[in-house]
Amino acid sequence: MLGIVLGLLLLGFALSAPFTGLLARLGMRVGALDTPGAAGHVKELRKVPNIGGIAIFWSTVLPIAAALGALALFPSQVVAWAPAVEPHLGRARETAGDWGVILLGALALHLMGLYDDRRALSAWPKLFLQVGVAVATTLFSDVRLLHNLLEPIPGGEVISIVLTVAWIVVIVNAVNFIDNMDGLAAGIGMVAALCFMAATILNEQWFIASALALLAGSLAGFLVWNIPPARIFMGDGGSLFVGYMLACLAARTTFVDAEHADYALGTAWYGVFMPLLVLAVPLYDGVYVTVWRVRRGKSPFVGGPEHISHRLVQLGLSKRRAVVVLWLLTAVTAMSGIGLGLMKPWQAALVGLQLFGIFLVMLVLETSVARIEPPSAGGGGDAPR
Repeated sequence: MLGIVLGLLLLGFALSAPFTGLLARLGMRVGALDTPGAAGHVKELRKVPNIGGIAIFWSTVLPIAAALGALALFPSQVVAWAPAVEPHLGRARETAGDWGVILLGALALHLMGLYDDRRALSAWPKLFLQVGVAVATTLFSDVRLLHNLLEPIPGGEVISIVLTVAWIVVIVNAVNFIDNMDGLAAGIGMVAALCFMAATILNEQWFIASALALLAGSLAGFLVWNIPPARIFMGDGGSLFVGYMLACLAARTTFVDAEHADYALGTAWYGVFMPLLVLAVPLYDGVYVTVWRVRRGKSPFVGGPEHISHRLVQLGLSKRRAVVVLWLLTAVTAMSGIGLGLMKPWQAALVGLQLFGIFLVMLVLETSVARIEPPSAGGGGDAPR
């Protein structure tokens, strides 16, 4: 199965890279370019297409849908072509409905994002749909956070549902917020997907690993055209989809199994915090920006140049270097999280202190820049840059 997963990583790239290039040319021809966004957004418009999310979406979803169809209709042919799949056919049949729900939720957010990229929606309708999709996904599929840990507790299932809905909405918006500079959201999303993929390979959750491989490969193919200076943006049609898939696939991953002493990702309860480490950079940025805006009486959903990426540029880094710095920070925090459940308590505490130290430094840098140069003086916003 490992060979299949790695092959899907290459397939995602092979589909996405040429498709994104085609969309870049098509977007220029038909005028599907960067738009001002909702009223109040602060951004510098550029003559760049913002439909790249279409390539990311279809390069990920189409192979998943095709695989589900093939396993349902032609299982013997699939086994003949890929014998490693045979032991997992039963599990594939059991979870086919769950994957269908996830793909429908992804489609709903993708379409909303595409519409928002053309005709800006206000924040509340977007948030309402995100919550609706998150609730439906949680109720009608096995996308549940901490389900095994909370199930024995009275009311544990309700707590798991509420946590999962909040998790999906928060990650969707965190990725959308971080999509404010060329290559930033795609690179962070790719690093996160690869780290989650590594974890699911270790614990042999092969179907989740396959979906993550496709997502990572699709983002890598998109990055060929999105690295600064970008020739195409992913738009909300891409960022909402990427955030949703990362949130759902992380929620479906079993990070801790206390009943099996030899479980690959460990038995320590604090291993459940691995997703927070993998997605620490977008989560930090989302929390910081939200608090900053609310304290100043602004809507947290109205874009502006208050993000960590903009602060790094104000400190003197080029945009390309600022993006690379945040990619590397994501890699550092994410790799620290993969073995969290295997660590002794004092080792896990050190990882927590390391993470705290990283973001304390970032906070000091951000607040120092804010005193030197008001954020309103910059350009950009919560839209691709």
